[in-house]
Amino acid sequence: MTLGCNLAVVLWGAYVRATGSGDGCSNRWPVCNGDVLGASAKAPTIVEFTHRMTSAAALLMVTLLAVWCWQATSRRDWARYSILLATAFLTNEALLGAALVLLKHVGHDQSAGRIFFLCLHLGNTLLLLATLSLTAAWLSNSSRGFTFIRKWRELTAIGVGLLATMIAGISGAVTALADTLFPATSLRSSLLRDFSSSTPALLRFRLLHPAVAALAACYVLWLIFRSSSGRNRFSQPVVGFIALLFLQVGIGMMNVLLLVPGRKS
Repeated sequence: MTLGCNLAVVLWGAYVRATGSGDGCSNRWPVCNGDVLGASAKAPTIVEFTHRMTSAAALLMVTLLAVWCWQATSRRDWARYSILLATAFLTNEALLGAALVLLKHVGHDQSAGRIFFLCLHLGNTLLLLATLSLTAAWLSNSSRGFTFIRKWRELTAIGVGLLATMIAGISGAVTALADTLFPATSLRSSLLRDFSSSTPALLRFRLLHPAVAALAACYVLWLIFRSSSGRNRFSQPVVGFIALLFLQVGIGMMNVLLLVPGRKS
């Protein structure tokens, strides 16, 4: 439940960015400079304030889960440490969100500072979801054990795969920001603008992301097939992971074809 709540908060945060509602509460944090109820309330203010409230609720849920884990699990249980990391990442998530608002890196801001904090924000988000997923997996496993990988080659391969996934996600977030700030009228005009000499630097990330995402997906698939080459069949979690990977690629392609986000009519 805690993992699902945090995932919903992340998705709502993407909606905040796509709708340009990040400055809905002006540059005030954590209070909101604007009405959130009544006829005078504006949509961006409601969207931004809702994101802040759900983020606070997620932080409370993770904190309560951390307290429960330390009371209900043994000293050697790895769930204790993963939930502590999740709490730290979620706290940092809130601080990065506050920095974006207080430094006015929201709305239509195109500064390098916004891109920098956006990359930090998305990278932190991925680590947060990863530690929450590990906590859920360890709590659902009766043994709750953890086996270290002793071969440096395997450890390096997995580490590169995780890094490639994070880079693909971060480049995708920057690309989505570029599409939001510079909405296209058609796929053809969008492609032509990508190769134009007068194209803003932010838009050039749209050429980088598909290549990075494709390389990362191919590498992860190679890693899965290589590690499973000695088995007769894939396990159910591996099959589900591969399906989600192809779904992610498919959704990305649909975003390109439908000019989402930020299509300009």
